[in-house]
Amino acid sequence: MKKNHETSAGRRTFLKAAAGFMGATLFGGLPFRAFAQTAALKPADRCFVFVYFNGGWDQLLALDPRDPAIFTPERVAETRILPGYDLINDARFIERPFVPKTRPGAARSNITFGPAMSERLANHYDLMTVVRGVNMTTLAHEEGMRYFITGKRPIGAAARGSSTATEIVGQMVPTQPIPSIAYNVESYNEGYPGSANALKVSKLNDLLLTLSASTTVLDSELEKQLVDFRGQPITCEQAVYGAGGVGETYATSRGQMQQVLSGKLNEKFTFEKNTAVLGKYGLSPQGYTKNGDFDNPAGRAALVATALKEGISQCVSINLVGGLDTHFGSQLTHASNLRSGFDALGMLVDDLRASPHPSGGNFMDHTTILVYSEFARTPYINSTNGRDHHQANSCLLMGAGLKHNKVFGYTGDIAMAPAVVDLKTGMADPNNGTNILPEHIIATVLASAGLDYSVTRVDPLKALLA
Repeated sequence: MKKNHETSAGRRTFLKAAAGFMGATLFGGLPFRAFAQTAALKPADRCFVFVYFNGGWDQLLALDPRDPAIFTPERVAETRILPGYDLINDARFIERPFVPKTRPGAARSNITFGPAMSERLANHYDLMTVVRGVNMTTLAHEEGMRYFITGKRPIGAAARGSSTATEIVGQMVPTQPIPSIAYNVESYNEGYPGSANALKVSKLNDLLLTLSASTTVLDSELEKQLVDFRGQPITCEQAVYGAGGVGETYATSRGQMQQVLSGKLNEKFTFEKNTAVLGKYGLSPQGYTKNGDFDNPAGRAALVATALKEGISQCVSINLVGGLDTHFGSQLTHASNLRSGFDALGMLVDDLRASPHPSGGNFMDHTTILVYSEFARTPYINSTNGRDHHQANSCLLMGAGLKHNKVFGYTGDIAMAPAVVDLKTGMADPNNGTNILPEHIIATVLASAGLDYSVTRVDPLKALLA
């Protein structure tokens, strides 16, 4: 077998990157010529961000609030709704819903937010649509999460179909070197080539390790064989691998992987060396050495902005904040966790809105954001002073291809049940209306970019499309 004469460190670098990319079959379907043209890292003309709040959020505290002067403890037996804002008992959180201040040059906000919402994010109301009363049809964490990721009702707990990010990349075939990143969130591919797969990482340090050269040497026969496979197949065994698809995938991706390494994309995410990113996201330059990798909501938001603005990715799916599955005495903990996520998301929108896009306008003019959780929390407080799982959910849509400063759909004033609405208007229609489901949201995201949404088997919410 033909040997090449790289250093052992070089072989190790190649093997690590190739194994990571080939394992995800990330570049398997992208022609090298198209990839080579991306050396300048041009941002995608249309970007997408899918933001997951892990654990099931309390919508009374965020996107579907209620007036505590009307929904009082004395009426809870009648309404089955208790806002409980006074139970937060922290001066950072007001005890009532609020409407953000009017932005210069914009109309007054039509959206009212709960006290855990960040003012920083709420100030971008003119880029938002809030959808209320989304019926999740499940109270199970994994099912609700996978339902929103794919827009298809899972079979039991098993996901069906592709992730929405995979649908987007599969249809648009972007030329960004890592078209889709999934940061601590699940991703699926049903029927698209490997180039549509997400590069899955659980934290920023994983991404750095994948994109960085390594000085560690793996002295093994397997390494030698894989490295030697960089050359043309010269044996029958290699030809068999190629015929089975493994060799073809490896051959297609090897040059692309080399370009990723030679482009030093890892340096884009070494935030401790980037004072501009540190300042925008309130990160400490000592954060990397102290915490390992800026693994907090603000650091994750900085990763999203960097991937989009530097032209590295078109889609980023991210688990922005967790700790929301709180059933016991949870108002302060839940509100604090929500606020940290909304603050980070506000920083991201600040950044994208202030950053010119090479195709004109700013990055928010070219970016669609979906913010979701797997379900909501009950509107009444349980015997342990917390909230349980509730089917009626809300989500937040922002940015390109959408109408803004809108609320669509609603929940009822008894137990916040998901309302039956006219899907053309979002208004009540008890006779001919239907529930808003996650597939309607996913169809709307796809339609906002002119993509085929037939996989959802429903029409988009056309009143939300720009």
